[in-house]
Amino acid sequence: MDRWRGRVALVTGASVGIGAAIAVELVRLGMKVVGCARDVAKIQKLAAECQSAGHPGVLVPFKCDLTKEEEILAMFAAIKEQHKGVDVCINNAGLSHPEPLLSGKTSGWKNIMDVNVLALSICAREAYQSMKERNVDDGHIININSISGHQVIPAAEIHFYTASKYAVTALTEGLRQELRAENTHIRATSISPGLVATGFISWARSNNRDQVAGMYATRKSLETKDIASAVTYVLSAPPHVQIGELVVEPIYQVSCCPSNPSTRTQARLHIKVV
Repeated sequence: MDRWRGRVALVTGASVGIGAAIAVELVRLGMKVVGCARDVAKIQKLAAECQSAGHPGVLVPFKCDLTKEEEILAMFAAIKEQHKGVDVCINNAGLSHPEPLLSGKTSGWKNIMDVNVLALSICAREAYQSMKERNVDDGHIININSISGHQVIPAAEIHFYTASKYAVTALTEGLRQELRAENTHIRATSISPGLVATGFISWARSNNRDQVAGMYATRKSLETKDIASAVTYVLSAPPHVQIGELVVEPIYQVSCCPSNPSTRTQARLHIKVV
């Protein structure tokens, strides 16, 4: 990670959960991190904590509603003016609503697409343009995906969310192909976690609290720091190696191995040499 010290990373959805863990870890490793979210007060608190901890990097809070393209573009313009540009873009922000395909509200579906697909694509585009105009040839675009981007789980409340994550899988591979065609060494990676211990699922399935409780009771969940570690693993790959897809899941599941509550993770890697 030494080559990233002092360089600029954008982390979307940095106020809580996985995004907050990623932002803090990158600051701990010496990066200048622009963390964006609608609730910027939480990021400001994280920034103060990082400073108090004496981390060599810095966390810069930025208020941004990712459902509004004009706010995303204004954010990139501010990063250019204040920090020259983006070297690493981590598209972490994502959401879901319990809106099944047979009875869901169109407004909920649109909100999912706006954040999970369109905002991710806009940020990736703007990050690439930022790198290109500064002749940055070793930048990285990381999309925080989900195992739901690779399999359809029999849970009606997340079927539309699952479709959005399948889109992230396709978009990341599309990015890789386009970057390759541009003869650049800028890399694109999808990181797909299994169940992570955050408030995301409880919120996404707010109509079925018992089902949520059951999922956490029968499965070993990852911690947010596991995904932050996956990000640093990807960023630490040699310059000529691209990790296209990283799936992160617990080694042990509580339901099958309750006597061994290990939090270690296993990863399935899809690696391309560029």
